[in-house]
Amino acid sequence: MMTSFALLCLSIAIIECMAGILGNGIILAASSSSCIGSKTWPPYDMIVISLSSSRFIVQSWNTLDSLMTIFYENFYYTENVYLVPKTIFTFLSYSSLWFGAWLSVFYSIKVASFTQSFFIWLKLRIARLVPWMLLTSWLCSFTAAISFVWDDHSVHENSTAPSSMTNSSAWTTTRKDSLGLLILISNAGIGMPLILSVVSSVLLIRSLWIHTRRMQNNASGFRDPSLEAHLKAIKSVCSFLFLYIIYFICVLFILFNIFSHLSNGEMICVVLMAACPTGHSFVIIWSNPKFQKLPARIWHHTNCPIRTSSLHSFLSIK
Repeated sequence: MMTSFALLCLSIAIIECMAGILGNGIILAASSSSCIGSKTWPPYDMIVISLSSSRFIVQSWNTLDSLMTIFYENFYYTENVYLVPKTIFTFLSYSSLWFGAWLSVFYSIKVASFTQSFFIWLKLRIARLVPWMLLTSWLCSFTAAISFVWDDHSVHENSTAPSSMTNSSAWTTTRKDSLGLLILISNAGIGMPLILSVVSSVLLIRSLWIHTRRMQNNASGFRDPSLEAHLKAIKSVCSFLFLYIIYFICVLFILFNIFSHLSNGEMICVVLMAACPTGHSFVIIWSNPKFQKLPARIWHHTNCPIRTSSLHSFLSIK
């Protein structure tokens, strides 16, 4: 039975997802427009297009999921029906985590200044590696999602089997084996992008902080645009890392069914899972002038006819 708190949280999550759809749509449109007509796509645009498109789809799906939960709860959460949306949610969540991690790795390789030979090797070859990185992410996400839900479904079948047909100790052993396989698959699907994101973000923050301290020591007292750009980049990376970790924890809680269905804990996770990708999308827009220009152009074209008609009305009155 849905409580008033659950209804409130689902409504907030829908609003957050709608804002995220708008933000990711802006990023996707701006990145795609710069790639249309070009034979080779820049690696940054390839990552951002993959990330924004996956988040656009996952937040659209979460909006539909929340609406189905509100209006068709009894039908939607039956075993046979709920298996499909959980598979889709798992795949989209894994994909979003992978692409977000690759964006952090790309930032770190391109911006950070390290002299290690492996780092230099990556910097020279990152453009050729990006398509393979993205393809591998799709395959890993698909495999992990199918395996995860298959294992979860097997555990559910064992738990609902009649006692006359299932030995209690055998069921416990099967459940432990299934849980171990589930943990292994989850670590392969979620743990690796989390490690990549944290390590690359920490390295990038360290590199930017070192450069910022040097600029502050050499500052002449006037406003330095380079110093402000470095401080803005540090804030962006820290914000992304914070939002990424929260999103990772919430996805883990939902996939492992840590909280009971429609409990306060699960609803808080749903709200945070909708808020974190939305927040990161607007951080990307805020930190990149290319993404800021598209809303300004849309706003300008939207207001131009209004201003023109207002001017004509004013002249006619005169």
